[in-house]
Amino acid sequence: MALVLAISGLLAACSQAPDMSGVDRERRKAVQRYDVSQAIAGNGKAVVAGTQSGAVLVSKDQGKTWARTELGPVSLVDIAACGDAGFVAIDHYHKVWSADAVGADWKSVPLAEPRTPLAVTCDRRGGWWVSGSGSAIAGSTDRGATWKVSRLGEDTQITTIQFVDDRHGIALGEFGRTVLTEDGGATWKKGANIPGDFYPYAALFTSREEGWVSGLAGQVLHTVDGGKTWQKQANAAQASLYRFFVHGGVPYGAGAGGVIARLEGGTWRQMPYPDAVPVFLGGSTSLPGQSAVLIGGPGGLLRAISTVAKH
Repeated sequence: MALVLAISGLLAACSQAPDMSGVDRERRKAVQRYDVSQAIAGNGKAVVAGTQSGAVLVSKDQGKTWARTELGPVSLVDIAACGDAGFVAIDHYHKVWSADAVGADWKSVPLAEPRTPLAVTCDRRGGWWVSGSGSAIAGSTDRGATWKVSRLGEDTQITTIQFVDDRHGIALGEFGRTVLTEDGGATWKKGANIPGDFYPYAALFTSREEGWVSGLAGQVLHTVDGGKTWQKQANAAQASLYRFFVHGGVPYGAGAGGVIARLEGGTWRQMPYPDAVPVFLGGSTSLPGQSAVLIGGPGGLLRAISTVAKH
């Protein structure tokens, strides 16, 4: 009889439900380990990270805490901050998403062209601009209700786009293609090509004249005449830079191998930081008013990194 009771007790213990509290706690976290942050933008009020898995992560306290919004079967490949007009993001699955100035109330509109959207920006009047495959640049002045598409008639990808003032914008693409507007996007015209069939990963213009573009194998080129000519610039970080941004008036880049680089005396130098993870950094942005920048990548990586050297 004692043996029967012992066996019965053992079976009862084995049939108890497993403790899933740890799994539930992980699921409730805003940032998940499977998140791949592909783009990040900030406007001083909020920082927004777009992921490969259909979520947007929003922080209103400079990256200390995050809130999660699931958008569905979405892959956000680029995000732009449009000041008080909010945020605009492009979805690999032919949509443009927008939110208010604090990264809330996300809505989408369809995007027919470019068929593969690669870059998004805002102009100074709040207009949206998307570039991508088929040498197409699409612009909307009514938050995506209607679009005007400019086509170069080439099978090229336009990978970067930026407006530097109310009228002047510049877009760069594969094979060194340069496309310019001088009338606020009403027309786009080809400019002088970047030499060497250059493929731009990222570009940053701080004025109509001065800008930088990054490419394969850590290449960085610099122009002081609005893209008419380019000169190679030293990249001591020796890593491809996938994103450019300005922090504290200084150009920064983030890219392969977990590298954060900044421009120092005409050379891009790696900025050391503790516990660096050697993964690609798909997104990065300045944290205004802070001595820090924010980076994002695979494995749920979202970190604020101090820009102050530690001695």
